[in-house]
Amino acid sequence: MAGLDSRIVVVGLPQVAGSLHADAEQAVWITQAYVLGSTVALLLFGRLSDIVGRVKLYKVGFAVFTFGSALTSAAANPAQVIAFRAVQGLGAAILFSNSAAIIVDATPADELGLSLGINQVAFRMGSMAGLTVSGIILSILDWRALFYVNIPIGIFGTTWAHFRLREMAKVERGAPIDWLGFATFSVFILTLLLGLTIAAYGVAETTTVVGLFLVSVSALAAFIVLERRHPHPLLDLKLLRIREFTGGIVAQLLNAIAFGAVLLLLSLHFQLVLQKSPLEAGLLIIPTDIATLAAGPLSGRLSDRYGHLPFTTTGLAVITLSLLLFSTTDAFTPYPVLVVDMMLLGTGLGLFASPNISSIMGSVPPQRRGIASSFRATFFNVGYTISLNLAILIMTFTVPYAIVTRIISSSTVGISEADRLLFEQGIKTTYLWLAAINTVAILPSLLRGRGANRAPVPTLAPVEP
Repeated sequence: MAGLDSRIVVVGLPQVAGSLHADAEQAVWITQAYVLGSTVALLLFGRLSDIVGRVKLYKVGFAVFTFGSALTSAAANPAQVIAFRAVQGLGAAILFSNSAAIIVDATPADELGLSLGINQVAFRMGSMAGLTVSGIILSILDWRALFYVNIPIGIFGTTWAHFRLREMAKVERGAPIDWLGFATFSVFILTLLLGLTIAAYGVAETTTVVGLFLVSVSALAAFIVLERRHPHPLLDLKLLRIREFTGGIVAQLLNAIAFGAVLLLLSLHFQLVLQKSPLEAGLLIIPTDIATLAAGPLSGRLSDRYGHLPFTTTGLAVITLSLLLFSTTDAFTPYPVLVVDMMLLGTGLGLFASPNISSIMGSVPPQRRGIASSFRATFFNVGYTISLNLAILIMTFTVPYAIVTRIISSSTVGISEADRLLFEQGIKTTYLWLAAINTVAILPSLLRGRGANRAPVPTLAPVEP
């Protein structure tokens, strides 16, 4: 359901924005509100899962996500869509903070890469369905139907989780919640993402942006001080001493910044540069997921045998190559060439994702898997959000903001051929920047080591029976 929903909105964004008369800022916030809602509370839900159990929260997450979908389908204006997408994101935070931890709890260490690879397949299958279902829905119904589809799926998922999932984790029942740590971390994330968004769209003065970043840095410093002193911290900072954990997190963050905006850029290229319909755009993007489906489980299985390092590093290198190739395409590039580029991107993602998650989750003590999973998901979401803002910011270096707004909102009347070419050039420049960022991700992936000899974590905070 998470994969389905993420792609449904990506492909349908021009239609949603056009129907609600949203500008470029509001259009991107329709996607980012979901990410923001699922990011702010991730650490809290991860910590709660270590205290009350993963399965209980997982079921709640399905229910909240379904409720958020119903609210979004009834929204009357861009502000309501953004707010209700944040409710969806809150439910997604509960799912994200538990899914990998549940799988790791139930999987032998020598099969972890394969199991997480299968989980990636499930997500990608949902993503592929989202690309095609969204096009079919928009061909016969309006954008509200994009969210109706989540309701029966959510009801089924909630019921299935209730009857089929069993708690396997040893939880810290009765441990206190670090609410002050949660508050300072929430301020840090909110001001950081708001500052990045405002900077990207130029909707406020520089002093406002600087002020938000100063508040963000101050909140982060306060969070670190509080976590070091709290007997039951929201995030045990001693986890960062694990080189394999920290290297994997940093590599994933940089990769998310590089990859997060790519699918939106591809959708805009097909719909607004090549004049394709939403259904055609969704179908044309599918080769990316087909390649990921093929590479993900295979990479996971091989990494269980040979270690994660060859696959994470190769995957990142292939992603960089694909982004560089995308930067050379234009309206006259034959589709078979784009298929090769998209399959390279999907292969790189498949090679990188499963071994990287396995490396991160396999390096932490069992009683810290909930918070470790949430920490990983938090910084993936932060990177994804930064990517969307960064893409718009880079495009506005080349294309005036007013033109970006009219194109993204499908208000193409009055857009000259010269403006379309300018928009196309903005997309190409963005790919170059994203390729450079993804290349930097190779360094922390290499420096974390092979993970063959994992030492126990020293002096972790005590765990109550």
